[in-house]
Order: sequence, then C-alpha cells, then structure tokens
Amino acid sequence: MTNKLNITNPEHLTYAHEPLDIAVLGGIRLEGLDRMRVTLKIQLEHLALRHNLDLYNDTQVEKLVRKVAERMEVGTSVIASALTDLTDCLEQYRLEEKERQEIQDRPTRKPLTADEIKKAQLYLSSPNLMDRTKEDIGKAGVIGEHGNRVLMYLVFTSRKRANPLHIISLGSSGIGKTHLQEKVSALIPEEDKLEITTLSGNAFYYFGQQELRNKLILIEDLDGADQVLYPLREIKSKKRITKTVVIKNTKGETRTVTLKVEGPVCVAGCTTQESLYEDNANRSFLIYIDESPEQDEQIMAYQRRLSAGKVDIGEELKTIELLQNTQRMLVPVAVRNPFAESLCIPKEVFKPRRTNAHYLAFIEAVTFYHQYQREKKADEETGEEYIETTLEDIAEANKLIKEVLIRKSDPLNAACRKYLEWLKTWLKVSGKSSFTNKEVRQVLRINPSNQKRYMVQLQDYDYVQKIQGEKGKVHHYEITNLEEYEQLKDGISSILDEILKKLSQKGGSL
Repeated sequence: MTNKLNITNPEHLTYAHEPLDIAVLGGIRLEGLDRMRVTLKIQLEHLALRHNLDLYNDTQVEKLVRKVAERMEVGTSVIASALTDLTDCLEQYRLEEKERQEIQDRPTRKPLTADEIKKAQLYLSSPNLMDRTKEDIGKAGVIGEHGNRVLMYLVFTSRKRANPLHIISLGSSGIGKTHLQEKVSALIPEEDKLEITTLSGNAFYYFGQQELRNKLILIEDLDGADQVLYPLREIKSKKRITKTVVIKNTKGETRTVTLKVEGPVCVAGCTTQESLYEDNANRSFLIYIDESPEQDEQIMAYQRRLSAGKVDIGEELKTIELLQNTQRMLVPVAVRNPFAESLCIPKEVFKPRRTNAHYLAFIEAVTFYHQYQREKKADEETGEEYIETTLEDIAEANKLIKEVLIRKSDPLNAACRKYLEWLKTWLKVSGKSSFTNKEVRQVLRINPSNQKRYMVQLQDYDYVQKIQGEKGKVHHYEITNLEEYEQLKDGISSILDEILKKLSQKGGSL
C-alpha cells in the first residue's frame, strides 16, 4: 500500500497528493465491496471542502472534481488523479483490513499440551472405543437419546472427510431437538463449527473462500431458514457454491466478480415440520426425537438433580474437553471398505441410490473414528495412504443406522406413524378391535385437524379401513395389520444381520 495514505487513525485516514491534503472522516466500512461510501475533507492551504460520496459512483466523482476545481482553482486533471489514487489506496487498505479482521475473528485452534495429546490418543486407541464414547456422551450432559446422540456425533465427526454426512432432527415444538444438537455439537471444537440462527441466502456467498471448508454448520431452526436452503443443498452436493455479482469501478465501468465458497461441510439442523421438501430430506440422515414418557422422565430427573446441585458440572466439562481433544487428534485419511461390494440395503428403502451411498459413507465414518486402531496401508500404484473397514465397523454402523433405514422405508411420516402406533397400543390395552375418531380424541386429546390429516394418510396407504358408518353417521375403523411395523423392522434387521453373518463366515473376524 502506498505510503501516501496514513492509517494511524482508522477513523481519520489522511492522504497527501500535492498540492491537496485529503482526510477520510470516519474511515471506511469494510463490508459491501461493491461500494465505497466516504466523507472527504479536501484541503488546500487555508481552504477546505467537505463532501460525502460513493467513490465508485462515476457521476458523483465528476461533480466533486468540478466543485473542488471551482472552489480551489486547481486543475481538474490534478483533482481527478488524486481521487483515483486515493480510491486505489483505500481499496487495498480495505482488503488488507478485511483479511486481518477475518484472521482475528477466526477461532484459534487450541494448542494441546503433551499430556492432553497422550490422553486423547489413548482414548482413541481404546479397544472399546464405541462403548466408551456412548457412555461419555451421556456423562457430558446428553440425556437419553442413546442411538441418536452417537449417530449425530459420528455424523459431526465426518466433517473432516472429503464427503461429510448431514443430519436433520425432527420433532414437535419444545421436545428437545435443539437441545440435543447443542449438547452433541458442544463436543466438537469451537474452531470447527459455525452456529447460525439467522442468515440470508446471499450472505452465504460472502464467507471467505476457505472459511467453511470441513466445518460443521449448525442451523437452529430450518423452518425459518428458507433463504439458505438452496446454497446449503448446493454446497452439500457440489462441495462449493459460486455467485457472480456486478460492480462498478471508479470510471463507472461495470465488471463481474465471481464469489466462491468451498466445502466440503457437514450440515445439521432442526425442524418441527412433519415432512420435509424431498430435495432437502434425501441429502441428510433424518432422526426423530424420542417423545416417550420414559425420555420425559429422564430429562426431568436430570433437571431436578441439576436444581438440587447434585450434578457434577466440573466432571461434565472435563468430559466435554476430552472429547473435543479427541476430535482435534483425528486427521484426514482415506478409508477403503473391502466388503463394500457385498453390502446392500433392504429393497423396502425409498430412494435406494442415495440411501445406499449414505449407508456406505456412514460405515466409513465409523472406520475413520477408529483410525488410531487401524493399520495404515499404502496404495502400490498411487502411494495414497489409507485404512480399511473391518466387520466390527460394519456391525457398529448397522446397529446405529437401522432406525434410519426403517424410517426411510416407512411411507408414513413420523407424526402419523406415532399416531398409528399409539392406536395399536390403545386397542390392545383396551381389548378393542375397532375405534371411532371421537373415542380417540377423548383419550388422546389430539387436535381434530391433525387427526383428520393422519386418518386420511392412513386410509390412503391402507393401514386403516372403514368398517361401519354412513355419511352423516359415526364411522368405525379398524387397523388392517397390527404387526406391519414390527415386520418391517424385523425384515430390515434380518437383511443387515444376514449379510454380516455371511461375511464373517467367509473369513472376516467379528
């Protein structure tokens, strides 16, 4: 940057261009690179002129040149040259300041001590790593949600891979979706995540080109984030997003600038919607928050212990710090699955192509988490280092992903499925074989409009049929197959278990 621009005081930048002295009063704004709004004080000996303008607006600059020339009797070429040079200096100053600020605002990677490194490595090397992780996530303050919390943790861990996974938590309002996401994401180092409450779609393109790479992006409420869903879909699939904008230079000429933000990223979000736009849903793992009375009691019991001062907060913080340090010790490494060609997902699963890719990627994420327990090998042709998936990794992945596959095989959304399963339980307990909508509303205290929507869906898919009742009279219904959901779950579990059994019989260890 030229030494003509004095930046000692950011609020009062000064610039010398014989015979003029120019001060930029109030400095310049760092955001909005397509404009440069300034207030200038142009001085020649005892004469001074103050003027507010956009230096990128050619018409405004020409008017100022003529105005200064008339007041100070200086040639227009001298004034125009001074303003052009000042604009170039301010451009360079602004870019340098913006870069410095980005570096300053960027969370610094915590340097680990030798003792912290040793503990993290020992943790990742422990033979019962998955069981210990499941237990420690609970010790870190995550109550219940045993399957969901570990699956979410492994999805978050995949942010360090070339093809990260994504996850969406679904559930009714106030049930704990955001709480689960916040608690599990607390186990990820601060420098590796970005939490978003409100963000416009355009703002996504103004991150630094490398700023989001291998980051975990947390969206508190997807219901209010419609504007960012498109760029999020693009960065998930293409690993980058680009946008071309038009700006004007000091001469009033327009030119195009391409903004580019690179991934890959891992995206997590929460929603109360019963069903999601398909293009958003099928790129992510969908988990449904446990709304059972047992989960309610676990959470309320924890709240009571916390209020009574019987929760060891210090121990929770130690566990969180240890898990964060283990995340810092994980390094990018290629994963190869020698069993991949023998694996398949159940035929009942919808969108099998994308789901199959997610299934294989999740197995690789489990292997990646076990990298300290896997021998590093080198490709003879390329020299690339990699680790290999074991049958134990597949078994762990199968246990965690079964519920996800079941949900992806169920034509009913979560809310409707919950209603149907409640109906089955109520009919069994009460010894009934049929029911009326009024009976159900009285017992369940459900909103009539919600019930109507569920009943339409259940009849469309032939889960429920009308057995009695004419127009204008009470209708009686019955469930066509009380065992259909158990049969679906058993079918998916048996397929995964059978494949794993055959692989182990061929010589793998388990």
